[in-house]
Amino acid sequence: MDQAELSIEHVLKRDIPWETYMNTKLVSAKGLQLLRRYDKKSESERAQLLDQDGPAYVQLFVSILRDIFKEETVEYVLALIYEMLSANPTRARLFHDESLANEDTYEPFLRLLWKGNWFIQEKSCKILAWIISARPKAGNGAIDDVLEGLVEWLCAQLKQPSHPTRGAPIAISCLSSLLKEPVVRSSFVQTDGVKLLVPLISPASTQQSIQLLYETCLCVWLLSYYEPAIEYLATSRTVQRLTEVVKSSTKEKVVRVVILTFRNLLPKGTFGAQMVDLGLPHIIHSLKTQAWSDEDLLDALNQLEEGLKDKIKKLSSFDKYKQEVLLGHLDWNPMHKEANFWRENVTSFEENDFQILRVLLTILDTSSDPRSLAVACFDISQFIQYHAAGRVIVADLKAKERVMKLMNHENAEVTKNALLCIQRLLLGAKYASFLQA
Repeated sequence: MDQAELSIEHVLKRDIPWETYMNTKLVSAKGLQLLRRYDKKSESERAQLLDQDGPAYVQLFVSILRDIFKEETVEYVLALIYEMLSANPTRARLFHDESLANEDTYEPFLRLLWKGNWFIQEKSCKILAWIISARPKAGNGAIDDVLEGLVEWLCAQLKQPSHPTRGAPIAISCLSSLLKEPVVRSSFVQTDGVKLLVPLISPASTQQSIQLLYETCLCVWLLSYYEPAIEYLATSRTVQRLTEVVKSSTKEKVVRVVILTFRNLLPKGTFGAQMVDLGLPHIIHSLKTQAWSDEDLLDALNQLEEGLKDKIKKLSSFDKYKQEVLLGHLDWNPMHKEANFWRENVTSFEENDFQILRVLLTILDTSSDPRSLAVACFDISQFIQYHAAGRVIVADLKAKERVMKLMNHENAEVTKNALLCIQRLLLGAKYASFLQA
């Protein structure tokens, strides 16, 4: 049978030659005695044995996984542990019993994530997540290495899954509980994991895909409490994708976690401006008319609605402009041609080492949208006209070569504004202003 499709029940039907392992000193006499009492017994009998002698069984199972490498036996012991913990997850505390202080109960599972077939990888991952969650809060620093090792494997599953349909879901499921841990958040961001979540944020229809979407959104919500992750979320299409999800989802738990994420992100950076631009105030108004049963969701909708109203009042014209540029899609909004806008805000372009000016130049290099190219050229020419050192700054940023390439663009609007930009760059605003008309 394909190991990826193995079931716990199928694996536990095997007869493992424990006596042979004792004869070769891979299992002790005491270990064999414990196994004979436990193996092939009913759930109630096993539960009684675990209540009486749980830490001894944990030590035995861990030592077998550490010392025996035969695949069938490894699968069998993982199945025993998985069955034991799924029946009662609080038994994971047994792995942290004082009597096991000198035993590395994490190591075998961490190693098996990378060594085994899919059955072994999947069960090791779930068991590891249970054990980590049950650890005493005043734990030692060694757990950091374990968490980083697990995060590395989970990110690998999102990049290139070991199983085509189950790799990503198990990774997301584990992350949705582990991202509560500060070390996991830090490691996940450093491993560039945030960008692996974004493609999974899309409207879902089947029960299975809804659960994956929910757990992905739960991950984003947990990351919305962590500043380094927020910086990445701000420069990806996360808010746009979450907006699409909340517009189309009828699943209350999905809507709730997205709205709670929006509520967290609203006061930070340019998120509020993004939400306004994406029409979120109207979407929130529509959501409030629906019959939700969750009090937390209703409270969050009210808070988000009020927060967005405040954001709209406070949003300056430059904030709106900045948001438009950062999203990379420019249009002929009135502010582009308003002299007052440029007089009042031209010094704001100096923020973050001329970040917005640099983004405009990047649009010239990367955009395939003629309207965005035309507006970017025009805005650069406006900066030259209204900033005292505009020509020098734009020239230093190597704008001339980029704009010149657009002089032969097939779109007349692009060529016209590229010409204006070059004239102002070469002649100065005073001599080229007549071209603006």
